[in-house]
Amino acid sequence: MSELQSHTGVGIMRCYQCGKCTAGCVLAPDMNFPPSYLMRLLQTGTKENYEKILSSNSIWLCLNCENCLGRCPMEIDIPKLMDYLRTQSIKTQKIHPDARPIISFHQSFLDSIKYTGRLYEMGLIAAFKARTFRLTQDMNIAPAMYLKGKLHLLPEKIKDRRSMKRIFAQTIENTKKENQ
Repeated sequence: MSELQSHTGVGIMRCYQCGKCTAGCVLAPDMNFPPSYLMRLLQTGTKENYEKILSSNSIWLCLNCENCLGRCPMEIDIPKLMDYLRTQSIKTQKIHPDARPIISFHQSFLDSIKYTGRLYEMGLIAAFKARTFRLTQDMNIAPAMYLKGKLHLLPEKIKDRRSMKRIFAQTIENTKKENQ
């Protein structure tokens, strides 16, 4: 628990279980642990509950929309906790099976930004489908999107792509230092 606070700066013991975070979360019904229950599990400080959280789908469904933070009378930054918990879930290899497409989409998105400096939708879709083997999913809407100019065959690139690659390399290096 102290490790959680030292890495995030979030005081989970300040939560008094009012439930406003869960009431404001649009994805709470889809989570196996809604935000207020997740906070309670963290407050127990047991290794068993911490591992339940790391292997749950709740941490992956969080959109980081900050509705919970905005509604919280104690201003507890649950999205910041969710980011840290996702990192720990990957690090400890306790990823919920339903989260694999979310992680694939996230990685495809970051790859698109890393290599072009902008979001290249066609590349994002291709990378996501290659990672998840969902090759025919949504294929019926692609032609209409292309005809309306929503999908471009070639990526639009920023001028200084080296700077973007440096940012990514520096972020990876900083993350490795934090995890040591």
